Amino acid sequence: MHFTSEQHLDGDVLEREFTLDGIPGILWTPASASASAPVPLILLGHPTLGLAKMYPRLAARARHAAADGFASAAVELPGSGDRPRWEVLEQARADLRRALQAGEPVGEEIVDALVLPLVDRAVPELRAALDALLELPGIDGPVGYSGGVISIGVRLAVVEPRIKAAGLFAGSFVPRATFEEARRVTVPLHVLLQWDDEGNDRQAALDLFDAFGSEEKTLVANMGGHTGVPRSAGEDAARFFTRHLK
Repeated sequence: MHFTSEQHLDGDVLEREFTLDGIPGILWTPASASASAPVPLILLGHPTLGLAKMYPRLAARARHAAADGFASAAVELPGSGDRPRWEVLEQARADLRRALQAGEPVGEEIVDALVLPLVDRAVPELRAALDALLELPGIDGPVGYSGGVISIGVRLAVVEPRIKAAGLFAGSFVPRATFEEARRVTVPLHVLLQWDDEGNDRQAALDLFDAFGSEEKTLVANMGGHTGVPRSAGEDAARFFTRHLK
């Protein structure tokens, strides 16, 4: 892991940009973090818009996490941001745009092509990032995963034993295979659903929640669209991670 820049944000949060095997990322740590008093880590998931576009939201989430005593990190997803274009993903995105512009339903084949290759590539990269992040002084487990592409969160919760709790956002397409993986999830879950999300299949989100195998799982549904998440939802998620990671 190579740090390329650092700055202090309001509240004395240390923000460091890094690259790991050529993949960009950002790490935020609170002032309280030290080698003698390491803090838990939350991986911040995000959509495939790129870290630069998502930075204001990610930095805000990181500030809140730091105030609660957590380090947080975000890693650029394959085919996003400044990473090389990925033909498989570009074709799937083009097929999605055509379906939406034609007013056609988004079929399972498009969803599988759009999401599954991304999950297959992103999850090993996130696990490698975890290896490097947890070796840094001031950061320790347990680890949580928050937000982002829900299928990535599901796969991580299944294959990565260092993930002890996950806060998922039901706001992205869900392949059929993800429903089967969800049955193998056992960590505590906090799932946010925007009831009127124009880009989300509400029933699929509810079915996915039912499929999760976790003994402790909470669905928080709010009225409003994709970007209408109330402040209380963030406060609920903060309490969830504080309860399970500290």
